[in-house]
Amino acid sequence: MNKFFKKKYGQHILVNKKTINKIISLIHPKYHHIMMEIGPGLGALTIPMTKYNKNISIIEIDKNFVNILKKKQILINSNINIILNNILNFNFLNLVKKYKRRIRIFGSLPYNISIRILFYLFNYLNNIKDMHFIMQKEIINRLTACPGSKNYGCLSIIVQLFCKTKTLLEIKPNDFYPKPKIFSSMIYMRPYNNNPHNINNIYFLNKIIKQAFSMRRKILRNSLVNFFSIEELNNLGIDYKIRAEDVSITEYCQLAHWLKINKRL
Repeated sequence: MNKFFKKKYGQHILVNKKTINKIISLIHPKYHHIMMEIGPGLGALTIPMTKYNKNISIIEIDKNFVNILKKKQILINSNINIILNNILNFNFLNLVKKYKRRIRIFGSLPYNISIRILFYLFNYLNNIKDMHFIMQKEIINRLTACPGSKNYGCLSIIVQLFCKTKTLLEIKPNDFYPKPKIFSSMIYMRPYNNNPHNINNIYFLNKIIKQAFSMRRKILRNSLVNFFSIEELNNLGIDYKIRAEDVSITEYCQLAHWLKINKRL
């Protein structure tokens, strides 16, 4: 069976049925939902998902896996839309136009490009209802981290700026084949309909957080000295003695807004 797995695609297939059933119950699919699975592999999630939903499109980059999936009778009977493509080249607007509804996306993402896939999907957030992904545990810890946590950083801020996030489940290496060397987790991400952070240009925000976290051991007075004076931070109600990891997303947005208005960059 090892001959089917390509290292360059970072392929690990879920094999623990109890875990698979738990994942599907957490996704909680309904018959009328429009579902898209990224990287179905051999159909470990796809096949049991067909019990609840037939509006499923699956996108797989590996031609060998696609050929196997196309021969599975249950997928043929369920009329599952099987797409051979790289997710990073896929235009989700085609699905949106077809069904005229927002899409629910799920899947086990390759560890080596999971962040690239996430940020690609951010181009379509207005067309996505929610996302459930299995990813490297350490990455999900960063995606869901709160201020004050050692995992809190640029990735936490950018993702939580646009989505509500929550860790749902830890998944052990033994639940996969081939067995990975790391633990995985399942994350829930729901794009905001009305963004609570009220920011429409992240250029200034990116500048600030990259600078702050590049010197995360230093207090803001020192790490952001090129952007703000102590007096300006005080006027914004932000303590200049705290570090980058202690500043909330709302406060970073406040700093970015001030910087934009005052055209410091």
